[in-house]
Amino acid sequence: MPDRPRPTSERRGPANEERRPANDGPRAAARNRAALVAAAREIYAEQGLDAPLSAIARRAGVGQGVLYRHFPDRAAVTTAVLEENVRQVEQAAAAEDATLAGVLGVLTWHLKESAAFIGLLHADGSDRHSGVRAHALALSQRVERALRAHLLDDDGGHRLSAADDLMLAVAMVSGAVAGPSREERERRALAAWRLLGVEVGPVRPFGG
Repeated sequence: MPDRPRPTSERRGPANEERRPANDGPRAAARNRAALVAAAREIYAEQGLDAPLSAIARRAGVGQGVLYRHFPDRAAVTTAVLEENVRQVEQAAAAEDATLAGVLGVLTWHLKESAAFIGLLHADGSDRHSGVRAHALALSQRVERALRAHLLDDDGGHRLSAADDLMLAVAMVSGAVAGPSREERERRALAAWRLLGVEVGPVRPFGG
């Protein structure tokens, strides 16, 4: 009597193993979160803070369920992106060979990449995204501390050393960051820094 085919549940073979996704656990979760933050930065820069969260999930290559497991609402996504921006500025400022010009270059990169956040950072309490306003202000203070630490490196006294000049200059430059492309936003930001007489290093993310 010929052998009967084994039930599907008992079959084993390379093809079936290939169709069974690997469970990377925490590593997969960390990769998904990083992909979502990067996608949110791009989508917000292109479409503004009102962009659908589904667009962020699609750009990250994950389902909306994965997005909501990491970020329960829009405010959580926004603050995560802002946190990442500020963290890179702080890392650039803490680097062994850091200079104010170099840190400003990193800051400027984040300004032109996250142009949609300019309105948020300058909004008053009536803004409908004010749920993240207090957090944004706290992040702004962290940026100021990171930058101000390097104002002391200039023995002759930097032109932005006076009380509020530093963050006023940042606000003025961020207000100038506008345009349909990253190239145009970068060009306008650098032009604003030049008008203020402030040296800026290469505009790029912090690379460690």
